[in-house]
Amino acid sequence: MRRFLVDAALDAWSVLMPVSCAGCGAADRGLCPGCRAALDPQPRSIRLADGTSVTSALRYEGSVRHAILALKEQGRTDVARALARPLAAAIGTVVHGPVQLVAVPSSRASFRRRGFDPVAVLLRGTGLGRSARVLAPSAARTEQKSLGRADRARNLPGSMRATMPLDGRRFVLIDDVLTTGATITEAARALRDAGAEVVSAATLADTPKRSADS
Repeated sequence: MRRFLVDAALDAWSVLMPVSCAGCGAADRGLCPGCRAALDPQPRSIRLADGTSVTSALRYEGSVRHAILALKEQGRTDVARALARPLAAAIGTVVHGPVQLVAVPSSRASFRRRGFDPVAVLLRGTGLGRSARVLAPSAARTEQKSLGRADRARNLPGSMRATMPLDGRRFVLIDDVLTTGATITEAARALRDAGAEVVSAATLADTPKRSADS
């Protein structure tokens, strides 16, 4: 009965505000049932070269990739809550004891272009709290999505900084997509250099190549 009422409400809303599925383009749903099912989390653990352990909820492919890109590049914040659910599952597997969550910050150029920080939006959608405001971009850099694997690694060192001393504080890093691991590695370095312990990291998705490498 509840499912029927939800579908009826969505049908009525689609008449007033036509929308297409962010995952596959089907009409009348922000996310169709099939694409919502593709967001069922399947967490897996990946260890980066610096020793940071990352848990990823989904593979970055198919409708998952399209939905994430819709949020980040088309401003489809209507799908943020659905995407936040698998992220919350990944976070839940790595949070043990007193820790703070910190979203990997967008570059200044990305924030200006989008007008919002997708990772911070996703983290709020999990209901697990807001990001601790302890990381910030420290230098201009080329956006990672335009770079290959080697250039990504060269682009990031020194690009983030802690905004305060962090001695004795414990953090779990949060990001949207794990590709080469360079972004999380740089964020972890900035936190550790300020005296923090980086317990782990959690991401919404990771690339199929990264999954194979793990």
